[in-house]
Amino acid sequence: MHILVTGGAGYIGSHTCILLLEAGYEVIVFDNFSNASKESIKRVEKIAGKPITVIEGDIRHREDLDKIFDAYKIDAVIHFAGLKAVGESVEEPLNYYDNNIHGTIVLCEAMAAHGCRSIVFSSSATVYGEPHTTPIKEDFPLSATNPYGRSKLFIEEMLRDLYISDPAWKIVLLRYFNPVGAHISGTIGEDPHGIPNNLMPFIAQTAVGKRAFLSVFGDDYDTHDGTGVRDYIHVMDLADGHVKALEKIESFNEVMTINLGTGKGYSVLDMVKAFEKASGKHVPYKIAPRRAGDIAKCFADPSYAKKILGWEATRSIKEMCEDSWRWQSNNPNGYAEEIVGVAEKDPRVNHS
Repeated sequence: MHILVTGGAGYIGSHTCILLLEAGYEVIVFDNFSNASKESIKRVEKIAGKPITVIEGDIRHREDLDKIFDAYKIDAVIHFAGLKAVGESVEEPLNYYDNNIHGTIVLCEAMAAHGCRSIVFSSSATVYGEPHTTPIKEDFPLSATNPYGRSKLFIEEMLRDLYISDPAWKIVLLRYFNPVGAHISGTIGEDPHGIPNNLMPFIAQTAVGKRAFLSVFGDDYDTHDGTGVRDYIHVMDLADGHVKALEKIESFNEVMTINLGTGKGYSVLDMVKAFEKASGKHVPYKIAPRRAGDIAKCFADPSYAKKILGWEATRSIKEMCEDSWRWQSNNPNGYAEEIVGVAEKDPRVNHS
């Protein structure tokens, strides 16, 4: 089967490509490389020992997509492509709506025109807005506190409407929580451009000396230590969830909405302490004002994913931090560095 992975050179996309290749799929990555590196794909190929077809383009450009669907018989799409920084979305809402929503519309139009109607969509726990209780179940009320979250919510609703108009579509909406960690080889990981928007790369860059200190946004939330609590999930567990969804997609007779999380919540300071223990490095931090759009607590009830996909997260916070540190210490400047060490298969992943 040929799988088109939009945004496949990015953080979650590149890790998912490894498991797709190991599962025997033919992978075609489509990326505009605005926030990703071509080096990540080279390293994925080394880890998996298999080639990837890479096509540069923008999902908002129909002609770019038509060329792919004309050249390959695409069986399904895993759709990662889009902008994803909460703070930036508040500052640039139109850019987020254009990239995320308009881009998905163009993608779906191209898919339908070429007879491909199976899509796994990269959604987010931000569609739950400010949940009244935790853990969060899939049937919780939906809202959003920022343009990034609204773009994901709008796309979900659009895909549901698409299914109603044409039940031949096979659609899985994966709402995942906070991806962290890296491949166990230490050769691929999260490599944000500029100042990181996510917690783990900021902690790692501070530990390696690239940043002077970590900014902790808010210490007055209603949590056990005042800092925000999130459900941090290892990126390889998350990648496995996408492969499981792809394996099951043809059996679904409705739009499937599934949380991918661990069911455990950790605060920012919990993560700092865990990373210090895993790395043996001190992580200095300073308290900063809350960021617009952030909420106090967000963690999943992942039981539906286990029931429907046979999937559950297996990696601990210790492994998340150890793998993040291995990636960051081997690659202090991200993909700008030479490959350090030998890529190896992750022995903790069930590749069957």
